[in-house]
Amino acid sequence: MILNLDPKFTPILNQEQINFQSFTFSGGEPHIKIDPNFNAAQKVTITHRLNSFNDLGLLCITVDALRRMDVKVIDLFIPYFPAARQDRVMIKGEALSVKVYADIINALQLNNVFVFDAHSEVTPALVNNCEVIPNHTFIQEVLKVVGESIKLISPDGGALKKIYKVSEFLGGVDVVECSKSRDVKTGRLSGFKVYEDDLNGMDCLIVDDICDGGGTFVGLAEELKKKNAGKLYLAVSHGIFNKGFEVLDCFDKIFTTNSFKDFEGEKVVQITLDQLYEI
Repeated sequence: MILNLDPKFTPILNQEQINFQSFTFSGGEPHIKIDPNFNAAQKVTITHRLNSFNDLGLLCITVDALRRMDVKVIDLFIPYFPAARQDRVMIKGEALSVKVYADIINALQLNNVFVFDAHSEVTPALVNNCEVIPNHTFIQEVLKVVGESIKLISPDGGALKKIYKVSEFLGGVDVVECSKSRDVKTGRLSGFKVYEDDLNGMDCLIVDDICDGGGTFVGLAEELKKKNAGKLYLAVSHGIFNKGFEVLDCFDKIFTTNSFKDFEGEKVVQITLDQLYEI
């Protein structure tokens, strides 16, 4: 049984959907009324895109409602785990935000929590019964569009381990290591480096989990062109793109999924999660 809290997000196909009504009270509180006409003895999988604390609130009251209907086994699929980037305290006064979300979700006592391409190993370490779905099949689908004669670009050391696993899954695609510097107080990026002398006109695919403003990828694209890169492509599992796609004009194509929200545009190719994975 599936309960898709975002009606526009249906990542799991071929299972019976539970009907419900949700709304927000005038005081700002989310509320839900679930149709009781389903077999409560079956496992229920909730899917949602948690883009705000209200989304998290709707999830919490949904689990409570299902428990009161005597549903015993509840799974959760939240492909983009909120605050996953805030997985360490860099300066005094910051919160360890990912742990705040993890603690709330853990309190729901869920059977399994599925996350797509977790930002780091911190999220599955904090979330009980967490299963991370890797980005391997997503990148495989991207290569069907851009071709297999390409180099995979790791934007920084944090992405390197995951990209080598992608390369192994794809049969040994070349990986180019890169790095950058970030001011922890201001967030300013600088010092982009590509650790290959000459890319010899090879097309390059930058692979990462999240694109927010895109500053990392624009800075890296400039350095790749200096190293004689061919066409540049960007593949990010979770597209936020808060500055739009205009700032990413340096890329021939941008690939993402619908894990965070839905996208349309001439330059962006969205590969929906229902095409990639079975939960």
